[in-house]
Amino acid sequence: MTYVLLILGVLLSFAFVYLVKPTNTGNFKLLLAFSGAFLLALTIFELFPSVYEKSDSKTIGVFIMLGILLQIFLEFFSKGAEHGHVHFDIEKTNFPWLLFISLSIHSLLEGFPIEEHGTILYGILIHKIPIAIILSIFLLNSKIKMVNALLFMVFFSLMTPLGNYIASNFEFATTFYAPITALVIGVFLHISTVILFESSEGHKFNLRKLVVIFMGIAIAYAL
Repeated sequence: MTYVLLILGVLLSFAFVYLVKPTNTGNFKLLLAFSGAFLLALTIFELFPSVYEKSDSKTIGVFIMLGILLQIFLEFFSKGAEHGHVHFDIEKTNFPWLLFISLSIHSLLEGFPIEEHGTILYGILIHKIPIAIILSIFLLNSKIKMVNALLFMVFFSLMTPLGNYIASNFEFATTFYAPITALVIGVFLHISTVILFESSEGHKFNLRKLVVIFMGIAIAYAL
């Protein structure tokens, strides 16, 4: 069921864009703000306590920082697609390999904590849906062939389940649970905070965004 939810979350988002053909990604800013707050809160409530219980605090801190740096590095190639921005030339017809590889690494890592923390699945799923919608809008509006766009989304949808499968079936994932999870925490911290900062629209007060951010935190706490 975990795998099905993660795969369907991406593929149904692609189908939605294909059928409805939304063009304005700004309409998804509220959903992005909610997803950022929800993911950040789940990371703090669920992942932080578990890694600090199982390893030296300084080591965990190092891996969290490495996760932040890794995500910054990946965004040189993805151009910020992980938090709702796609800045690639839509006139290009070549398969966007750099975007695909960087998003795949990001998505693969997301799957590791799900094995130990089932609730983080909801944070990842809610994070993926608006990103998949925005990514689908870019792919379908670009000059990339339809079959390549579909393959991109299919393989992208499989990366997080693959990360979860590795965490479930390979001994090294259990042995190095704390540092791997700390690395993922760093990735989540960077992604979620960037989403929240960018959703503020020039740092202007926006009551609707404030409400959905509080909702995201409250729901994460309730879980």
